Amino acid sequence: MIGWMHHAPRWAVISACGIAVVLLFIGASAHVTDLLRHGLHPYDWAPRWLNLYWSSLALFDTLAAVLLVRGKRRGIDLACVIVATDLAANWYAAYGIQDSNLAAQHGLQRLTVFAALVLGTAPFIRRHLTN
Repeated sequence: MIGWMHHAPRWAVISACGIAVVLLFIGASAHVTDLLRHGLHPYDWAPRWLNLYWSSLALFDTLAAVLLVRGKRRGIDLACVIVATDLAANWYAAYGIQDSNLAAQHGLQRLTVFAALVLGTAPFIRRHLTN
């Protein structure tokens, strides 16, 4: 690991973790709400596998947030997997299915920024977490 990554200030790590935890819980809440209102297939325009993936995020977002709160490296690792795959799924949905673009998709814009935050801070955060 690059030397300066070892010395990330604790306040910065706590801030980044806190933001990630809050946003993961917000995402989990949105997916739980979709599940309660519409079942496993909340988006009738999307293929079944994509609906099931998004519905599974109700569990995985919560799990990643809880692991981060407990100070576990698996939390940031899972958060990285979630944001990378969710970003890919949402880009596919916007461009491949809805024939839309980033400017028209405000949710995709927010998710892109969140993914950049998680993926960009993960190396700094990981160093401060336990196995």
